[in-house]
Amino acid sequence: MTPNKWSRRKFLGTLAAASLAGCGIPSPERAGALLTSRLPLPEPFTVALPIPRAATPGPDGTYELVQRPAQVEIIPGTRTGIWGYDGRFPGPTFDVRRGRPIRVRIVNTLPVPTSTHLHGGVTPAPFDGYPTHLVVPQQLSGSFQQHHHGRLTPHEFTHEYPLDQPAATLWYHDHRMDFTAPQVYRGLAGMFLLRDDIEEALPLPRGEHEIPLLICDRAFDEDGSFRYPSKDSTLLGEPGVMGAYHQGVEGDVILVNGAPWPQLEVAAVRYRLRILNACNARRLGLRLDPPPPSGAAFTLIGSDAGLLAAPRPVDDLLLAGAERADVILDFSAYPPGTRVVLHNFLGTGYTRDVMRFVITRRSDDDSAIPAKLTDDFRTLTRAEAVRERRFDFRLSGPGPHGKMWMVNGQPFDPGTALATPRLGTTELWTLTSDFHHPIHLHLAHFQVLSRNGRAPRPSDAGWKDTVDVRPYEVVQVLACFEGFRGRYVTHCHNLEHEDMAMMANFDVV
Repeated sequence: MTPNKWSRRKFLGTLAAASLAGCGIPSPERAGALLTSRLPLPEPFTVALPIPRAATPGPDGTYELVQRPAQVEIIPGTRTGIWGYDGRFPGPTFDVRRGRPIRVRIVNTLPVPTSTHLHGGVTPAPFDGYPTHLVVPQQLSGSFQQHHHGRLTPHEFTHEYPLDQPAATLWYHDHRMDFTAPQVYRGLAGMFLLRDDIEEALPLPRGEHEIPLLICDRAFDEDGSFRYPSKDSTLLGEPGVMGAYHQGVEGDVILVNGAPWPQLEVAAVRYRLRILNACNARRLGLRLDPPPPSGAAFTLIGSDAGLLAAPRPVDDLLLAGAERADVILDFSAYPPGTRVVLHNFLGTGYTRDVMRFVITRRSDDDSAIPAKLTDDFRTLTRAEAVRERRFDFRLSGPGPHGKMWMVNGQPFDPGTALATPRLGTTELWTLTSDFHHPIHLHLAHFQVLSRNGRAPRPSDAGWKDTVDVRPYEVVQVLACFEGFRGRYVTHCHNLEHEDMAMMANFDVV
């Protein structure tokens, strides 16, 4: 590392050690420290659920997203400054097909560098959104070069996404090294729906009955601006958060598609909800109130990286940061006029409510939930693993730079790789932790093999790219390294942890 890099890490280590001393033992369910708003908050269920607009390609077939500041109304009656893709929060929703590669041009007009990652994408390394592959705004391109070691592209960069992977609920977000948390918090996130022939042949709800739900939490200042405990408001100097917030930042306002505790009017038919936990740190436990008179509340049909082999009825959903759930809700069990609240049973106060559905009418429904979703699902076995590796995610130390969030006792170093899996192989990775760490692998998809030596929980089903590892838990996953050679990262998707060095390279060879 360069001397400047060591200085930054020393700062982070000192901050983490100091804040840890006053934090006490973390809650068994809380993954961060609560940040409260300083303005009056609206009554829940008074704002309609917005549906983000669809991303559309230009005349040459290339999609273009302009990252720019904007003023938008989130809390009714106030304006909030955001950094958004096309000035929107969330950004436009991509709706694309497997096997039809696309190009996405990112144009950065923000006052800071950015790096855009297609989360869950099987993407060549140059286009994956590596943390030091930055698009630098023109006004910074000269001065920023002097103290950065990585790939810098002035003003714009075009990502190439092959989309040679099964249908899935993906998403995209900023991934700038050391500043992912505040930049995503300011609005740099959006949904990305990938379809294929298998999925489209199923009689699932579609059209207006298929709804993406990007759920996140935020806190607001008196003037309506996002409140975030950054030590450096310019986001150009030393990174880090203040005090106990090194655990992770949890806001007291739940937003769905950018609206606080919204309401959606629905017919008494089946709906397909594509749910994403886009919180910086907060874990979500989702239930319906009242539950349906009979049967499970949700039918789980897909997880992070695609469809399950068969539907799974579940009464609740447990999602850590970056995890997704593709579910069917059948509102035909409720009489018209019923109001059904989507609750967060891991929240308290304001954060116990997420949104509300109001059943307004009866309607014909030509959808169905088939007994089998795909014949292409392959269940991995331990015998397929050609190698075993262990990754320990924890607050480490003591050392020359104090205590900080680390992987295998090492802070992130862009020049060092902790693993070199071979392309086309499967490995068994054992993940351990001292806190709540949702562990994400770029490129590789995996299946959860066990938790503390026991069977995975229902929310672990299917192909995944992120897994919730709870305090002092041991989780084993079978990871498939398919697609492309190159340098990728694994990291904690508690974004404050990621920014404080909890990330590691692996080279697919």
